[in-house]
Amino acid sequence: MQPGEPLFTRQHEADRFRDQTDPVLMLENINVSFDGFKALTDLSLNIGVGELRCVIGPNGAGKTTLMDVITGKTKPQSGRAFYDQSTDLMRLEPADIAKCGIGRKFQKPTVFEALTVFENLEIAQKADKSVWASLRAKLNSEQRDRIDEMLATLRLGAERNRKAGLLSHGQKQFLEIGMLLVQEPHLLLLDEPAAGMTDAETEYTAELFRGLAGKHSLMVVEHDMGFVETIADHVTVLHQGQVLAEGSLREVQANEQVIEVYLGR
Repeated sequence: MQPGEPLFTRQHEADRFRDQTDPVLMLENINVSFDGFKALTDLSLNIGVGELRCVIGPNGAGKTTLMDVITGKTKPQSGRAFYDQSTDLMRLEPADIAKCGIGRKFQKPTVFEALTVFENLEIAQKADKSVWASLRAKLNSEQRDRIDEMLATLRLGAERNRKAGLLSHGQKQFLEIGMLLVQEPHLLLLDEPAAGMTDAETEYTAELFRGLAGKHSLMVVEHDMGFVETIADHVTVLHQGQVLAEGSLREVQANEQVIEVYLGR
């Protein structure tokens, strides 16, 4: 490779994808530094179409920075990031990345607390409009059916006319997940979705995610290893901004380096 030559050409990129099981997301040699601190170092990661991937690791491992890179909030100093085989995420702004079909849920629920549960889902479904324009525009029957279906899926049907600010923490978590799902993203990024939930809510979240996998691709960042065990197809362990190990949960739990830096003995 000559100096300055791209890491891989479009044709090379296509060949790489054919050699794999249809990745929806491909990151290669991602490097991110903040004032000399290396948050991500030569990080490479692929997520397959319909896969449910869990990302674990100690605090400071780079999990949030990884999500920031995928959603365009942080631009790496070097590396490549492709979505759906041909969309170069490095060339897009966060709003454009969201429109491409990547949705992100943060650890702390972000909902419109003064509006009802139904109105929150209505606004999310019309994400291309402002909040008030969304509320003024009438829903068609298909949009209304979609929201009703989501309320039933999230077990929030009885709360449809309740102000979101009056919901429990777990219900707010479900509502925000629903606000992503009504936009029909292909890839969902979920940051500690079970945090603060009751045991029953955590159990249903696991059931929900297993049901979503296949139709959607999911990347779940989580510290609760019991929750990870119930949902993970594949686990990636990050440490100091690098991929320390990948594989099934059983494989990474048996990895000596993972035990040393994260799981403990």
